Amino acid sequence: MEKMNTSRPNPAYFELTLFMDYGHLRYLFFALCLLIYITIISANMVIIITIMLERSLHQPMFIFICCLSVNSLYGSTGFFPRFLTDLLSDSHFISRPSCFIQMYVIYTYASCEFTILGIMAYDRFVAICQPLHYRSKMTIQKALCLWAAGIIYPAVFCGLCLYLSIRLPLCGYKLHRIFCSNWPVVKISCVDTILNNILGQYTTMTTIFIPLLFVLYSYLRILIVCRTGSLETRKKALQTCIPHLVTFVMYSTCLFCELSITRFDKDKVNPYVVAVLSLEYLVIPSLNNPFIYGLNLPQIRTRSLSHCSPFAHTHFWVPV
Repeated sequence: MEKMNTSRPNPAYFELTLFMDYGHLRYLFFALCLLIYITIISANMVIIITIMLERSLHQPMFIFICCLSVNSLYGSTGFFPRFLTDLLSDSHFISRPSCFIQMYVIYTYASCEFTILGIMAYDRFVAICQPLHYRSKMTIQKALCLWAAGIIYPAVFCGLCLYLSIRLPLCGYKLHRIFCSNWPVVKISCVDTILNNILGQYTTMTTIFIPLLFVLYSYLRILIVCRTGSLETRKKALQTCIPHLVTFVMYSTCLFCELSITRFDKDKVNPYVVAVLSLEYLVIPSLNNPFIYGLNLPQIRTRSLSHCSPFAHTHFWVPV
């Protein structure tokens, strides 16, 4: 397609065209989405507060679970406030700076989720396959360093990708999405975008596919150890690995759907399908993480119930 009018100034706003006129149903959708957002905040805060308050949970595995909950709060906060406003609004314009900020938050959330899950797979690999060396290899300090590296790397490369997109001269302002996304912006560029594509593919490979391969390798090694290990070893492995594996599979599925719909022609995909797949990519993982870990790990379940109980801390007031 011929590129033209490259001197045209960039639009000061974008229009999110996937929103439709739902009439009075918009209030029902708003109430449901607000309930989901409140549930995400409440459930993840319970996990975070429980792990922070309980000294017995100050271990690498639980620190990484806390990191997942923090990341879920970060990603959902970058999406829901704007989305709830758009549900009640008749116009769906978003300023250029706000759009790129939302992009950055959502993209770093998605990338950090994968890197944290990859680090958690390494933690389980060392704990099960090298139990005698676990305390020396996975200290609290090392866990925090791995978490920092898992955040800084996606933050830098997602920032570079968006920097290249910000500099692109655009020949349009309509984005066929319910939130700001990088690829639709790149598609309306007036110039060649090969550099954006190369850096975007590199970032995707290093923040998604490399952690994916590492998780698969770790669980293959864990499976080999469990086949030759004792019944107690298998039980402990299942107890700690199944929640992580379920979380990883569900998030991978949601992210695959999101990456797929961004590459399809908007005229070939039903807008309801695009909206639902975009929502599940941001909602399901944020709801899944606290409930999977809160319900399946007894260390978190019993302590979270005690902290949530209105009489949980009355013993502090009983004189000795």
